[in-house]
Amino acid sequence: MLSRRNVLAGAAALAASRFAAAGQVVAAPPRPRLTEDPFALGVASGEPARDGFVIWTRIAGLQQDAIVAWEVAADERFRRIVRTGRAAAPVARGGAVHVRVRGLAPGRRWFYRFHLAGAVSRIGRVSTIADRPDRLRLALTSCQHWEQGWFTGYRDMIAADVAAVLQMGDYIYEKSFGAGTDVRSFGAPDPVTLEDYRARHALYRSDRDLADAHAALPFIVAFDDHEVENDYAGVHGAITADSGAFMKRRAAAYQAYFEHMPLDPAALAADGGIQLYRRFRWGDLASVHVLDTRQHRSAHACATAEERGGRVLGNCAALDDPARTMLGHAQEAWLDDGFRREQARWTLIAQQTLFAPLALPQGPGARYSDIWDGYGAARGRLLDALARPSVENALMLGGDVHSFWLNDVARIPGGTPVATEIVTSCLASRNGPEALFAPAKALNPHVRLLDNHHAGYVLLDVTLSRTEIDLRAVESLADPDSATRSLARRTVAAGKAGVA
Repeated sequence: MLSRRNVLAGAAALAASRFAAAGQVVAAPPRPRLTEDPFALGVASGEPARDGFVIWTRIAGLQQDAIVAWEVAADERFRRIVRTGRAAAPVARGGAVHVRVRGLAPGRRWFYRFHLAGAVSRIGRVSTIADRPDRLRLALTSCQHWEQGWFTGYRDMIAADVAAVLQMGDYIYEKSFGAGTDVRSFGAPDPVTLEDYRARHALYRSDRDLADAHAALPFIVAFDDHEVENDYAGVHGAITADSGAFMKRRAAAYQAYFEHMPLDPAALAADGGIQLYRRFRWGDLASVHVLDTRQHRSAHACATAEERGGRVLGNCAALDDPARTMLGHAQEAWLDDGFRREQARWTLIAQQTLFAPLALPQGPGARYSDIWDGYGAARGRLLDALARPSVENALMLGGDVHSFWLNDVARIPGGTPVATEIVTSCLASRNGPEALFAPAKALNPHVRLLDNHHAGYVLLDVTLSRTEIDLRAVESLADPDSATRSLARRTVAAGKAGVA
């Protein structure tokens, strides 16, 4: 049997070979011969800061390394160009281009585009963060299944002109699942190799609403499980039993994810990991701590050779084992240090899944192992960190469970809330398991709102005095022109955790 050290070493060697190959780009390769629109996969921005952001594209059909020109302007007609440059599009990275733009004025809207061999990309737009903003509008989204619905919710986000889209996982799905009528098909088997995952991401980028959203709005992203395979935990596969095979699959999926996301150019590490936990600050109004709850977590509690993924557990002492972690010890320390240094009025923790405890109909002590309930001691450590006096108003943001939730979060059951949890439903997928969620509100007094019947996203408006929550529901996933409406609105007042 392969040891964990050998598995990691093998995956690192594979990733390092790709990483090194990606760096072997000559300064001026021959002009590429284009047989299709090189910018068919669109443009995107992300990682917003006071003085800049990341811009992205991926060259379609690239057969040789290329150099792509880029420019940033203060106007949409590019009469006032303020930054230009050239960036590598290596074949070893799938032709992906990531540019960190710096040195811009804060609080301004900017426009960008790319050039290659006479072709010009569509124009993207993105804003730098203001020095002292007095309000912040964000969209929280996750879980977009290509087959199960159209991505029309993004039109509503564009109309809302949010400062950023927090996409907290399941950006792609690797498999078909569930009973119901699909609106389109993957047209391919489940991805396993790098080329498979590249093709799946490229398919997603052909959705007009997703492509428009990436061009219009900066995305702050972090993956969950379906970007690789359902319910995997760190280096432990849930579907792929062989450790070596799983780590090869994970390395391929991680590279493809990086190649298609507007992440920092240095986010993909030489060992095949991706640096996803990071912070964003909107002056002294709000900070967003983005967590990675999938890459560094311990194996599922009481997993067996036959049952490695998430499931309902009863008598399992490992659920509260303090040695187990959801974030990894380095990320836990990073987060605690961030809370200790917090200076913003609002502290937003953007992560992937349901955080508050969830009593289940299976009886007392029953817990679902893939959410935070499966990592009780790790949740306790995060709650202890949240109790620091520097954290004034904490909002725990999540997704994954295909339903809307608003929960009070306390350090002990029935205690005074220390945070408010806001969970978005799926943007485009079937809803969560009715058998588990139908009785949830009756069994869990801290659940203030639960809707397991609609898809959509959450719109957040943050000011110094309050955060307004708007649960936005897509009227029909089967309609490619569906409208999105407000399902419910709630408020969290500064200085008082819990929804009103």
